[in-house]
Amino acid sequence: MRLNGEVALVTGGGAGLGRAIVDRFISEGARVAVLDRSPAGLAALLETHGDAVVGIEGDVRVLDSHREVAAKCVEKFGKLDCLIGNAGIWDYSTPLVDIPDERLDAAFDEIFSINVKGYLLAAKACLRALYESKGSAIFTVSNAGFYPAGGGPLYTGAKHAVVGMIKQLAYELGPHIRVNGIAPGGIGGSDLRGPKSLDMDDTSISAIPLADMLAGILPTGRMATAEEYTGAYVFFATRAETVPLTGSVLNYDGGIGVRGLTDANRGALLDQHFVKEGAA
Repeated sequence: MRLNGEVALVTGGGAGLGRAIVDRFISEGARVAVLDRSPAGLAALLETHGDAVVGIEGDVRVLDSHREVAAKCVEKFGKLDCLIGNAGIWDYSTPLVDIPDERLDAAFDEIFSINVKGYLLAAKACLRALYESKGSAIFTVSNAGFYPAGGGPLYTGAKHAVVGMIKQLAYELGPHIRVNGIAPGGIGGSDLRGPKSLDMDDTSISAIPLADMLAGILPTGRMATAEEYTGAYVFFATRAETVPLTGSVLNYDGGIGVRGLTDANRGALLDQHFVKEGAA
């Protein structure tokens, strides 16, 4: 178990990718504190993992929520080795022209407050504990942190901001705390919601046939599940193998950035050649 004895704190750990990260970290020997807004999600974690997890209900836009979970983590487990900022919302690729004028301010504030400020507040609340453990922070980005069309201008702008935040924090906090990011693409089994300010807070990304949409776009040929993304978080959280690793963002998106201007599945040419050779 690569994280045996380590302690992590995950924001948004009650569902989707966050829940998969919690499950994986505990299976790797870690103990985990979780900040989430869902009482049901937290209760399910406690039922599954018992004393290996501690959950706090709160709002990632509020510094006191982060302070509470950080304090609870250290109180229960004695330390904090790795912060994983993961809570976020999506704008469902809403273009600027479709955002009503009277809602633009609120939508901007909501998305940036959760997706960017929430990470900064988490880092602020965990600074001392991470300094004392000489630990690390990992922030979930998105392929929208690199490319257009992974969201609308609000989500894409926020995720680009997260990339800059990671680099700045890595600069400011080194050599005491390593800071990195992981940028997933589409995620199977996610319950990612939208902003309340655009009446999307009850809309789940699971309602979109994203897997079908991405199958012909991704060079990997399919969308990954939440569980399949978690290995990267485990690796980035390990100590012995990642000493030089800080200020980096793993573009972990199924290869969408190399899909080219025409057909994504150029690998089909291999099938044409090798299947013919095998048949001969």
